[in-house]
Amino acid sequence: MRLSRRALLAATTAAAALTSASPASAAEPRRPLRTGFERLAADGYAQLSGARVGIVTNPTGVTRDVRHIVDVMHADDRVNLTAVFGPEHGFRGTAQAGGSEGRYDDPATGLPVYDTYLKSGRPLADIFTASGVDTVVFDIQDVGARFYTYIWTLYDCMEAAQLAGKRFVVLDRPNPVTGRAAQGPVLHKEFATFVGRQPISQAHGMTVAELARLFNAEFLTTPVPLETVRMTGWKRSEFYDAWGLPWVPPSPNMPTPDTALVYSGTCLFEGTNLSEGRGTTRPFELLGAEGIDGRWAAAAGELGLPGVHFREAYFAPTFSKFQGKTIGGVQIHVHDRAAYDPVRTGIALLVTAKRAWSGFGWRPDNWIDKLTGSSLVRTMIDAGASTDEVVAGWQQELAAFRRMRKEYLLYK
Repeated sequence: MRLSRRALLAATTAAAALTSASPASAAEPRRPLRTGFERLAADGYAQLSGARVGIVTNPTGVTRDVRHIVDVMHADDRVNLTAVFGPEHGFRGTAQAGGSEGRYDDPATGLPVYDTYLKSGRPLADIFTASGVDTVVFDIQDVGARFYTYIWTLYDCMEAAQLAGKRFVVLDRPNPVTGRAAQGPVLHKEFATFVGRQPISQAHGMTVAELARLFNAEFLTTPVPLETVRMTGWKRSEFYDAWGLPWVPPSPNMPTPDTALVYSGTCLFEGTNLSEGRGTTRPFELLGAEGIDGRWAAAAGELGLPGVHFREAYFAPTFSKFQGKTIGGVQIHVHDRAAYDPVRTGIALLVTAKRAWSGFGWRPDNWIDKLTGSSLVRTMIDAGASTDEVVAGWQQELAAFRRMRKEYLLYK
């Protein structure tokens, strides 16, 4: 019997999906974790049988042996993959923040790649219609923060799929910073942008499949025909490195899981005149500006925040704010991930930066309000509020979101 290349790859993929959840070694037995894609492939793509499939993905859509799922699916006769949809940074991930790769044909597969970045509603629905697909699949690794745009690509694509009459399937992956709890301020609708479409908390503590369920029930005017392929073996309390999954940077400035751990707090510095560490090898862990000295790190350290130390640091960003200039600031060193609260830490760093450095300022467009979801954080810090007072300001809204969120969780 002769096997085609596609049939051979299909058999290999199915076998890999079934065996990839095996423990890394006999000395370290673990519950097997299988991602949504692994479960889909192990089932022979039965959920996509007979469908013309388009997939929303980026470089994080990989198998455990780091093959891209678009390459794997394209080589498999059991699934009819006909289009790819790229988010911010692009399908292959070549664009920096605020950019995309545009419309092109993928050289590796020949598949048409459509650009979804900053497209929503009817224009995005028209792209789905023009692509000829009847089922839209989503598989992107999120990092757990409201202002990370991939979850709003998910939301926009769900809305557009409903308008275009398409089925929507979400393949789940772990929240790399755990799914223990929602933290931080909740977005006010009048501050909605692409870094926050709907009222969820700053650190949502959910997976993309859980978010899709919440979006569909709570925020979409008309729900989309939604299916989720959940993971098996994922535990909410464990961090990304517990599972032996490969880390592919979801965006150019998210190089490691350590970056994701601090991001939901220190991304707030995008709303200030300080560098958030873009252009360094430790973005969002290094923060600083010209004229800052060791007093900031000392002031932050005196707060005794759980799980974290602050080191006086000097660095020269290669791009973005202060490009090519040596600046002073802090480096965040998380020593106890379970105790660390990224959002409270981010607020504390804003409060102490304003007190320790006379040059502190907000971005003129009040971008901080878009990131935090309201004017509360900015106005309270300007009024001299302490970290505890600022954090107390959002607790009632956070409690309400936590109650709503609970209904859509899929894992313990």
